[in-house]
Amino acid sequence: MALKNNTWKLNQWYDQSVAGNAEYSTNVLSLYSWGYNNTGELGVNNKTQYSSPVQVGSDTTWAKIMAGTEGSSAAIKNDGTLWTWAKNSYGALGHNNQTVYSSPKQIPGTTWNEVNGQQQGMTATKTDGTLWTWGQNSDGQLGQNEGNANYTQRSSPVQVGSDTDWNKPVVSYAKSGGSIKTDGTLWMWGDNDDGRLGHNNETQYSSPVQLGSDTTWNQVYMGNNHTGATKTDGTLWSWGKNEKGQMGQNDRTLRSSPVQIPGTNWATGTRSLSSSDEFAAAIKTDGTLWMWGLNEHGQLGQNQGPGGNPGSYSSPVQVPGTTWRSVFCGRKNSFATKTDGTMWSWGYGNRGSTGLLGLNDAISRSSPTQIPGTTWSTDLGGSQFTTLGMKLI
Repeated sequence: MALKNNTWKLNQWYDQSVAGNAEYSTNVLSLYSWGYNNTGELGVNNKTQYSSPVQVGSDTTWAKIMAGTEGSSAAIKNDGTLWTWAKNSYGALGHNNQTVYSSPKQIPGTTWNEVNGQQQGMTATKTDGTLWTWGQNSDGQLGQNEGNANYTQRSSPVQVGSDTDWNKPVVSYAKSGGSIKTDGTLWMWGDNDDGRLGHNNETQYSSPVQLGSDTTWNQVYMGNNHTGATKTDGTLWSWGKNEKGQMGQNDRTLRSSPVQIPGTNWATGTRSLSSSDEFAAAIKTDGTLWMWGLNEHGQLGQNQGPGGNPGSYSSPVQVPGTTWRSVFCGRKNSFATKTDGTMWSWGYGNRGSTGLLGLNDAISRSSPTQIPGTTWSTDLGGSQFTTLGMKLI
């Protein structure tokens, strides 16, 4: 049995594919974007600001979206091609130049598997298990094993080492990177201010270094100077900078090696974790969504109301609802999808009068508000003040 276009709703498609009861056609997802568009981040071939979702081209074969970079965007299609656009300082788009593109442009190759962004650069894997990086390299974030005086930026993809066992989604943020191998080991590299790499020090590494000896790591996220990851047993761990409580440890103490966040029922699926500037989010197996850290714009979804004191939270607090499926932390706002295919947003809503929450206005909100539509994919991403989402056609 195959799932055909215009036949299945999102929750049916998800349940069937997860249950293993059906094969499904993958060329059914269209790409949408909204928010700030000063350098063409939205990929719609202009620099017009959009406060509600607008479709990127007419293609319906998009498969995966990049999360977390500074002014650049990327997405992968079903055929394994990788497309990037927008800001291109240091060759961040991987096109062997520094030209700004306001619509998607293909990077050579048809076997790309995952992509994530960092400050002025990107990290990606291919289906053969190889790891690739490009862009700025001021702190060894490209993982090319260079000496401190020889860090070289690259404007096209270069392979990291020769290993072929990188299989989990890669993460990168600011000037650091990380990924999990097929054996469940977690590897980190790049800038290590505040111990964000988890190696129990603040030493900078220009090539991947294994984090401890554990072989049960499952998913990993990175924010601004802090990192977190789940293990296959459903535990959640964090490390790095903690002055806003972004480690979820009920204190504000910096840690340079992993410490567990209470609980053992954290979801281990892709997009069940996310982090950004001094705040983080994670979904539990019961479909509840929890957030912690900085909350100055209501990005933790705690419904402070007008004039409320947003403060910050140093341990996880629940966002209303019990059917959350995926989450994405933007620069100062949050987005999440539910099992019914709806998407919701909250937090910082105004960037120079541009609406950032996809709600056709420029209002900030401290509780989840639904973005129109009921066929949103679980895959979410974006760049600094831009959000990307996909709809099932």
